[in-house]
Amino acid sequence: MKTLREKILGSARGLGFDAAGVAPAMASVHGDHLDEWLADGKHGDMNWLARDPARRKDARQLLPGAKSVIVVALNYFVPTRDDINDGVVARYARGSDYHKVMERMLKQLARAVEEMGGGGTVARIAVDTSAILERDHAQRAGIAWVGKSTMALSRGLGQWFLLGEVITTLELEGDEPAVNRCGSCVRCIDACPTQAITAPYQLDARRCISYLTIESKDDIPEEFRVAVGNRIFGCDDCLDACPWNRFAKEAGVFKKTYREDLANLDPRKILRMEEADFKIKFGGTPIQRLGLERLQRNACVVLGNVGIKDDGPLLREVASEHPSEMVRRHAEWALRVG
Repeated sequence: MKTLREKILGSARGLGFDAAGVAPAMASVHGDHLDEWLADGKHGDMNWLARDPARRKDARQLLPGAKSVIVVALNYFVPTRDDINDGVVARYARGSDYHKVMERMLKQLARAVEEMGGGGTVARIAVDTSAILERDHAQRAGIAWVGKSTMALSRGLGQWFLLGEVITTLELEGDEPAVNRCGSCVRCIDACPTQAITAPYQLDARRCISYLTIESKDDIPEEFRVAVGNRIFGCDDCLDACPWNRFAKEAGVFKKTYREDLANLDPRKILRMEEADFKIKFGGTPIQRLGLERLQRNACVVLGNVGIKDDGPLLREVASEHPSEMVRRHAEWALRVG
């Protein structure tokens, strides 16, 4: 007969999660590292990370009386060949917004936990927008370890997966923690175009292309623009370099939301795009949150790096007529370097 823990983890896999495990609800062992990282300003403009860090360090702050954290992983790897002449989009963003996809699945899992737990069992979900150090819990739940890139790694999934949690008052037996298997490998550090991985397990978000092209609301610093290359939304270089990805499997649930037209974006079309067209094309995707202005900022940088002479008239038009000063500045830069 299956134990309650086995039934819950089986339910998680039945919903489509690619891995599931249990960790005890307890204080994070890396809380001090978070404090130091925030104090050094390495989170850049991501001010929400600095709000109430005490809650982020302990799942029991999110749910009083919590005893267990059920951690799940959702694979998002869909093999594609990128076009070096277009703007490349990070793999996780080539489909529906994963927050919404995982939220639906996690709510179903939470309901199952409450039903199976009985006796007033309470369960609360968390995706990466919630105040929780999810990689710590993933490591304790045996799902993944934290690699030198600061990304989570799995023996069975490589790095192409997203994490989610169900925090519950139900006390479940925990899994064996994952063992760090990075060894002496530093390929992720060597692969980073902007040296954002400043040392093993140390990331300065202010240098990271994913941060610069997605999270930052300001100009992309000129010192990093050439390194951005043709990355129009995010960067997967440290993931691509990881040898553990030889174990990566093609996505299941995520593949159902995958859109080929989001893998590579023509920066010229982006610069000609109107707000209404942006909402139609990118509605319900991670790119929607970026907004058209910042996507066009990124498109200018891409054209400055991989554009051709025929792009000159478009860039000059953008540099002189675009309503956004930020976009105009980036178009002017593209004209100078292109």
